[in-house]
Amino acid sequence: MKLVERLGIAALHRLDPEQAHALSLKALNSGLIPLPGVYTSPRLRTTVAGLKLPNPVGLAAGFDKNAVALAPLSRAGFGFIEVGAATPRPQPGNPKPRLFRLSEDKAVINRFGFNNDGMQAIGRRLVQYTGDAVIGLNLGANKDSDDRAADFARVLGYCGGDIDFATVNVSSPNTERLRDLQGKDALSALLNGVLKVRDDLPRPIPVFLKIAPDLTEQELADVAEVARETGIDAIIATNTTLSRDGLTSRHRDETGGLSGEPLFEKSTRVLAQLSELTDGKIPLIGVGGIGSAEQAYQKIRAGASAVQLYSAMVYQGLSLVDEITRGLDDLLARDKFYKLSDAIGTGRKDWL
Repeated sequence: MKLVERLGIAALHRLDPEQAHALSLKALNSGLIPLPGVYTSPRLRTTVAGLKLPNPVGLAAGFDKNAVALAPLSRAGFGFIEVGAATPRPQPGNPKPRLFRLSEDKAVINRFGFNNDGMQAIGRRLVQYTGDAVIGLNLGANKDSDDRAADFARVLGYCGGDIDFATVNVSSPNTERLRDLQGKDALSALLNGVLKVRDDLPRPIPVFLKIAPDLTEQELADVAEVARETGIDAIIATNTTLSRDGLTSRHRDETGGLSGEPLFEKSTRVLAQLSELTDGKIPLIGVGGIGSAEQAYQKIRAGASAVQLYSAMVYQGLSLVDEITRGLDDLLARDKFYKLSDAIGTGRKDWL
């Protein structure tokens, strides 16, 4: 089966990256791709911000932007799934081409610009999903919005009844001036507005914040302070980077956010710093460059309560999810951690 997957990946890599991605979603929905189901164990079962997860390996936002493949993805092995980003109105995003494989670097650059079908279409698909997977929605703002902070709250108000968690995404580099909302005062006002809407939902859900890896130490300290003051439920660290250090691929100078293997060290260092700044009292989700069980384990030992994947699957396929989950279980057993929570932050000092 692994051989078939490798052949499939090779065929997809002969296509334009965005076209290949759309085809992979169609293949998932066709039912032709064998899916292993969700692997779990007493060590891997965990609770993050009140969410009971069968395992801590999640799907990052961006893979299923429009919530079109929820049913097959829920059988692909993920402990939780995040879709979106969703904006109030549909928007086409930035001009194509806007997605680039950096194969030599095992990386990806994208400058999508929050292309999506809008909250109404995405909301209908969330309503139609009848499975029991933990589903979250990445909240975004329209590029031409007069009040971007209000857009996040609008999407949550519209879709919040049909999801298990929501993520405030102010960290995409592909919408002009969006990252300005990571500033202390703007971030505090934005989060308080979103949390007010959350508190008015029939079933209040956890709200996460997704941050960039390119923040200064002071900016990280400000994020930690705002997180404590507002009472958000978790921080996702991190989104893509603007850095191009050490890249060799011909697409290295393309504009956009870089993800994949080159992001691993930078994002893990930010994760560990946040864990230190919050004294481990706010759950952290580790994202960025995870391509193996060992790397997922390093994120957890640096301070993550759970992790998310995306770019590594471009090169290794969906079977990576089950490999990482089972491998993580083995690593925890090797080091005599009887539950995942015992391992969180045990290697934080190695990254500081």
